[in-house]
Amino acid sequence: MNIASLLSKTAAKSSTLPAVIDGYELHLNYLQLAQRVASIAGYLRESLGLAAGDRVALIMKNCPQYIEILLGTLHAGLAAVPINAKLHKMEFDFILDNAGTSCLFVTDDFTEMFPANAAYSVISIGSYQYASACDHAPLPLQPCEPDALAWLFYTSGTTGKPKGAMMSHRNLMVMTQSYFSSVDDISEGSTILHAAPMSHGSGLYIFPNIARGARQVISPSGGFDEAEIFDLLKHHPDISFFAAPTMIRRLVNSNIPYDMTRSHLKSIIYGGGPMYVSDMKSALAKFGNRFIQIYGQGETPMTITCLTKKDHLGRDDIPLDDLLASVGMAQMPIELRIQDGEGNALPAGEIGEVLVRGDTVMIGYWANPEATAETIVDGWLHTGDLGVIDEFGYLTLKDRSKDMIVSGGTNIYPREVEEALLQHDAIAEVSVVGKPDPEWGETVVAFIVIQPGFELTSAQCDAWCLDRIARFKRPKDYRFVESLPKNNTGKVLKRELRKLL
Repeated sequence: MNIASLLSKTAAKSSTLPAVIDGYELHLNYLQLAQRVASIAGYLRESLGLAAGDRVALIMKNCPQYIEILLGTLHAGLAAVPINAKLHKMEFDFILDNAGTSCLFVTDDFTEMFPANAAYSVISIGSYQYASACDHAPLPLQPCEPDALAWLFYTSGTTGKPKGAMMSHRNLMVMTQSYFSSVDDISEGSTILHAAPMSHGSGLYIFPNIARGARQVISPSGGFDEAEIFDLLKHHPDISFFAAPTMIRRLVNSNIPYDMTRSHLKSIIYGGGPMYVSDMKSALAKFGNRFIQIYGQGETPMTITCLTKKDHLGRDDIPLDDLLASVGMAQMPIELRIQDGEGNALPAGEIGEVLVRGDTVMIGYWANPEATAETIVDGWLHTGDLGVIDEFGYLTLKDRSKDMIVSGGTNIYPREVEEALLQHDAIAEVSVVGKPDPEWGETVVAFIVIQPGFELTSAQCDAWCLDRIARFKRPKDYRFVESLPKNNTGKVLKRELRKLL
C-alpha cells in the first residue's frame, strides 16, 4: 500500500487531464505529473542514496513543485515532513534535527536561510539540482507496508517542543476514503484551490483530489488573497478549497464584488478553529449553502467529525444555531467517545474529554514513546478537547483542556510563548491566554510580572519574541501585572486571567 499509487492509477486512465495549474496556466497534466514524480523519486533514491523510510522535509510556500516533491517522496517509499513555512529558524532547526532529515526542499526565498548542510541535502526548486531531479530516470512505484511512515506532521508543542505525529500510508488512504464517504464528492476534472498552507489541511486534500482526477490549482501569490480568490472562482470549474474560519471572515467582509451566478464555487471545507454561528450565517448569506465543517487534529488529520452541507440547512428536530455551533457527526471510519477524568464513558448530553478511535489515528509520536503512551490509551486517542455529544450524534466542543489558542486557523500553545518570554532577565512570571477576536478567532495576550528593579516595555517584549518564535505566535497584547492569580498549590488560574479580558 503506497498512497502515491493514487496518482499512478489516475494517470493511467486520465493521462491528458490537467493535474497541476499555476494560477491560470497549466503546469502539468496527469501523465506529465506521474513522470515528474517518478523522476524525483529516482533522484532521491539513486542519486542521493536515500533508503526506504528516510525523511524528506519541505519548507516551502505553496507552489506547483510542492505537489511534485510530496508525491515524489512518497512514490520513493520515503517519509514526507511538510513544515509550516511561517515558523522561526530555531523551530525549523529543531524539527529538521528531531526528524533526522536526509533531504530538505525549499522555495527560493529560503535558500539563504538554509545553505549547504552537512547533515542533510538542501535543494531549492530554482536550482540546477532540482532540474536534474526532474530529468532523472524514473523509479518504479515503491511498495510500502500499510503502517509504514508516510507523513510526519509536527504539532505545536504543548510542552515547549513540537511532537511529530506519524501518519502511515494506511492512515492517509483511510482519510482519503473518508473524504468521499463523509465530507464531499469530487468529479473528474473539477478543481481544488490551494489557498491555505499545503503543509497542513490543504496539502492533505491533495490525495482525494488526485484519486478523482481533479485539477490542483495553486493561487498565484502562493497564499491567501481575497481578490485572487474571487477571480479564480470565475475561472476554474467546480472549485472546492479548505479554509480556516478567519479566511472565511475575510472573504465575507471583503468589499470586492461577488456574483454568485458567475462563480464556480462548489464547496468550502472549513476547520482549524472555532466558527462562530453569526459568522457562518453571514457566510451562508453571501456564498449560499456551500459549506462543510470538519474537525480533526494533527494526530488524526481532517477526520474526526463532519458537519455536512445538508446540516448547514438545518433540521426540524434541532435548532439551527445548535447545529451550526457543533462540529457535526463522526466521520465514517471513526468512533467517538466522551469520557470523564476517571476513564468512564459518558452518555449523551454530558461534557467530558473527546476520545477518537479508527484507522485514521496516527501510529504514534516520532521518537517519543512516552508521549504516545499518554495520548493513545487502549487504542483511543485522547484529544485533550472537552465536548458533548447530543442524542442525535452531533459533537459540540466546549473547551480546550490543553489551553491551545487558535488564531487565524493556526494552533498556538501558550507554554511555548511563555518559555520564550521567561528567558528574558526582566520577566519574573508570565502567563499566556487567548482573547476572543472577531477577525482572527483569538489573539495572544501575555500577562507579565516584572522582576524587581527592572523596567520593561511592550516593544521590548515584542522584539524579544520575534527573535525566538514565529511572528504569528507572538502576543498582540502585553499586560504588566503585580502578580498572577494562583490556587493553593501555586498553579496559575488562567480562567481568572480570561475573565479580565
